[in-house]
Amino acid sequence: MNKILANKIAVVTGASGGLGTSVVAALVDEGATVIGIARKIESGPGKQGHFEAVAADLSRSDSAAKIIDDIVARFGRIDLLAHLVGGFAGGKTVAEMDDATFQNMLDVNLNSAFHVLRATIPHMRRARAGRIVTIGSRAAESPGAGVGAYSASKAALVSLTRTVAIENKDAGITANVILPGTMDTPLNRKFMPDADFSTWVQPSSVASLIVWFASEAGRDVTAAAVPVYGKGL
Repeated sequence: MNKILANKIAVVTGASGGLGTSVVAALVDEGATVIGIARKIESGPGKQGHFEAVAADLSRSDSAAKIIDDIVARFGRIDLLAHLVGGFAGGKTVAEMDDATFQNMLDVNLNSAFHVLRATIPHMRRARAGRIVTIGSRAAESPGAGVGAYSASKAALVSLTRTVAIENKDAGITANVILPGTMDTPLNRKFMPDADFSTWVQPSSVASLIVWFASEAGRDVTAAAVPVYGKGL
């Protein structure tokens, strides 16, 4: 049976997280060679030959550029960039929020994306092809009290991703952002033990959407912000 991503080179940032492990597995299952980047990550069982782990911090622009350049030097190109790096902080109103919390949300949710996108886009433009998918949040379009920094950083990520789509449509590059509701990850269950997990978004659902964006079927969709809210509407 033919794999829809056979011979594709995919880079996944945040590859060791609750969503990242599902995305890596889905891409490998469809035949892609996956380079997974995270601060702490190891190659998993059953992925040999299709998965390579890169332990790195993407918070610095020079680090991101070197990692991406090294990947292209080794594999020749990047067909898919799935940028999953993100973080959450909440519980304080805008009036109560400290500078460090606000800046951290910008660093984790926006600046890391900027660094990786700026490093990757020139390589995709030279190849005249590429797919980019970022992970926003439902809060980017429907903010709530106490999550101002998180919502603002994710809203900025949506705008950045759509801008990338517009700026690079001439080069055959698509860029889309997924807006999930609360995802059913071990970390979220730990911090919200009394929640109704059955209403949360399954990481496998987001992973399947990323596979679709990377496939031939997704070639005509760009600058989209796709809501994935689960059953908790």
